[in-house]
Amino acid sequence: MSISSDEIRNISITGHGSTGKTTFVEQILFLGGQIPKPETVESGKTVGDFAEEEINRKISIHTAMAHVQWQGKKINLLDTPGAGDFVGEVISALRVTESAVVLVAADAGVQIGTVQTWRRLKERNTPTLVFVNKMDKEHADFTKTVNALKENFQANFIPVSIPIGAGAGFRGVVNLIEQKAYMTQEGGKKPAASDIPQEMTLEVEEYRQGLIETAAEGDDALMEKYFETETLKQEEIQEGLTKALAAGKIIPVFCGAALLNGGIYTCLDAIAHLCPSPVGRKEPLQPTGDEQAFQDISSDGSPSCFVFKTSVDQFSGKLSYIKVVTGTVTGDAELVNFREKKKEKISKVYTCIGKKLEEVEKLPAGDIGVLTKIASSATNDTLCSSDLDISYLPLQLPQPVHAVAINATAKKDEDKLNQLLQRAAEEDMTFQLNYDTETKETVISGMGELHLYIIMEKIKSQAKIDMQTRVPKVAYRETIRTASGSEYQHKKQTGGHGQYAKVVLEIQPLARGENFKFVNGIVGGRISKGYIPGVEKGVLEGMESGILAGYPVVDLEAKVVDGKQHPVDSSELAFKLAARGALRASLEKADPVLVEPVMNLTVFVDDQYLGDVLSDLSSRRGKVLGQEPVGGGIQEVKAQVPQAELLRYSIDLRSITSGTASFEIEFSHYSPITGKVAEQVMTAAKAEQSDG
Repeated sequence: MSISSDEIRNISITGHGSTGKTTFVEQILFLGGQIPKPETVESGKTVGDFAEEEINRKISIHTAMAHVQWQGKKINLLDTPGAGDFVGEVISALRVTESAVVLVAADAGVQIGTVQTWRRLKERNTPTLVFVNKMDKEHADFTKTVNALKENFQANFIPVSIPIGAGAGFRGVVNLIEQKAYMTQEGGKKPAASDIPQEMTLEVEEYRQGLIETAAEGDDALMEKYFETETLKQEEIQEGLTKALAAGKIIPVFCGAALLNGGIYTCLDAIAHLCPSPVGRKEPLQPTGDEQAFQDISSDGSPSCFVFKTSVDQFSGKLSYIKVVTGTVTGDAELVNFREKKKEKISKVYTCIGKKLEEVEKLPAGDIGVLTKIASSATNDTLCSSDLDISYLPLQLPQPVHAVAINATAKKDEDKLNQLLQRAAEEDMTFQLNYDTETKETVISGMGELHLYIIMEKIKSQAKIDMQTRVPKVAYRETIRTASGSEYQHKKQTGGHGQYAKVVLEIQPLARGENFKFVNGIVGGRISKGYIPGVEKGVLEGMESGILAGYPVVDLEAKVVDGKQHPVDSSELAFKLAARGALRASLEKADPVLVEPVMNLTVFVDDQYLGDVLSDLSSRRGKVLGQEPVGGGIQEVKAQVPQAELLRYSIDLRSITSGTASFEIEFSHYSPITGKVAEQVMTAAKAEQSDG
């Protein structure tokens, strides 16, 4: 079936963990005829959770793609994980979808994952629907949940469907636009429209009146008509809601029980009718100046697309998940990888239902699909026609928050392990692999302990490699607090030409972050210009290992002010060695001090755990900069904490808050450490040097 760009709807299914996202998508695929029957997460047979690690753990780890045809629209669904460790998957999905459905559990209400999802959606001004799920659970309360949403997010949440009963008495939903009831069917079969229960007539009328008023506010012409007739037709309600949703004025709210296929039908109808198409939506370009530029999504012009996700399939090889931005991508196209400036022949174009690839003739602008075996392609790449000079903005992903040093237990497995870790980093941009030349450690980092554990377990099971992990070493530095100076003479005579150089050096501290500055203060040719680079090299080499604990020296200005050379025995090497000696002597007199990396930390925590988190930060030598409520009974705490105190923070925070809190982290600056803490660092460093 040929689909035009304006008939496409791209939807992210998001929300806190365990709100039923995968089950929700499963029921949509069943209603849309893509699968013969909906499966449960417990069965391990759902379309969305197809990876071995997802089946074993009964949670979503990767964003799964699927689509249905509904009401003349092609609806692309991206089922995202709820656990904070896999936030990169959520961010990549939000980047390529124009709308989102946020699932909220009717028995739990607004949770920390709801708040974080809402923050990301608001940043992107994404048209959003809410589905209040699990109306069949004990303590399910639709009104309480909607009021909590309104209170926490200060937005116009407007019910479009309301529940018939709750908990064990949940029987279906009323579609307020159609004024029809959709009762749950035995065995989760497709519901049929029926009359509204008599006892709900007044309640439905009250809710529907509010819906009509909201729809009228979405369009001036509709508002005039509403004033004249005090009502609107079904098509007019849909028109008003569509415009209000696109403008970000409303958040339509639906309800149901995904496990029973209750309420899904009404929500799916709304996705097709209310959510915007990709046409005219703006894709951000790689900035070339101060202002952010955009490319309209349009079927006109030559093809271009953005690679938002990469994975490796054991049968199909490398899979590049793309969003087409301009033109149409066909199976016989030749595209250029903008980053590599390399031409790539596209052999086939696919869409997919979970892990199952479906070949299609073409992908129009706005559509989401898969290309296979594009060797040069990586996540964040732009693939485009050779006549285009265009590059789309990379995904804006958070910094990893948890790191471990890693090595293979057997030396012979080391290279293989590094290759597999590198491949994992290519597939998952929030997973990073680095070799720290300073600490001589291979360090992997990600969004949490679970994130890293799953990657390591996958490698262990597939490649049979045993690994050892430990807390990574902190990259301390040394600096100076006062100015000083020294002279050093290097003299060596061993037959033939000797070595001679004398350097007089002055050093002084620089501001944090300035690292190094070299000044040539020689006058009168006391040291020839040809030897000055040797002096600078000597200073830089000397800064590689400080005098307190052997850590690199930073934030220092070195000025060579005098010296002496020999007409025969002087050389660049001699001046390099003399400069190194002068620096070392100067450092001893410049009040040297250890400095440690300090991180900016943002913690999102439930009110009930706030005191425990603040107390814990204080015990970690942290400085709390402020806190503010962000909705849902969640506090945002900003602090600065030494990196050494955060090496196990993802584990400890989970313990303190029963797994409900999350945090973000980024490097801030280096700060001096003295006293007992400094003594411990120096003792450990010297012990390690003696062991080495």
